Amino acid sequence: MNIVQTSNAPAAIGPYSQGVVVNNLFYSSGQIPLTPEGVMVEGDIQAQTHQVFKNLKAVLEAAGASLETVVKATVFIKNMDEFAQLNEVYAEYFNEHKPARSTVEVARLPKDALVEIEVVALVK
Repeated sequence: MNIVQTSNAPAAIGPYSQGVVVNNLFYSSGQIPLTPEGVMVEGDIQAQTHQVFKNLKAVLEAAGASLETVVKATVFIKNMDEFAQLNEVYAEYFNEHKPARSTVEVARLPKDALVEIEVVALVK
């Protein structure tokens, strides 16, 4: 098991790692819209989702994976009424390649984020 750590994504805000590689699979921790410096991105669900994807791309790259090797994504959204706006941004990152996905509305996310996404990906 290899722990993934990159300064190109926000540091863990608790006792966990940014991700873990086991055999040829990468498991990310949930990414929220924090910049690598730990500042929460202001704005709507779309602005926050773009930052989440920047973070996911950074940890995937550090693991030797990419968005194109993601096999499963789990999306946590604070308000399901914003599902369509989330999907617009999501489709920019997963357009031809469409991994399996679950989306769950939750009462609250860390730092009062509007969205959190975690992924499982194949390591190249």
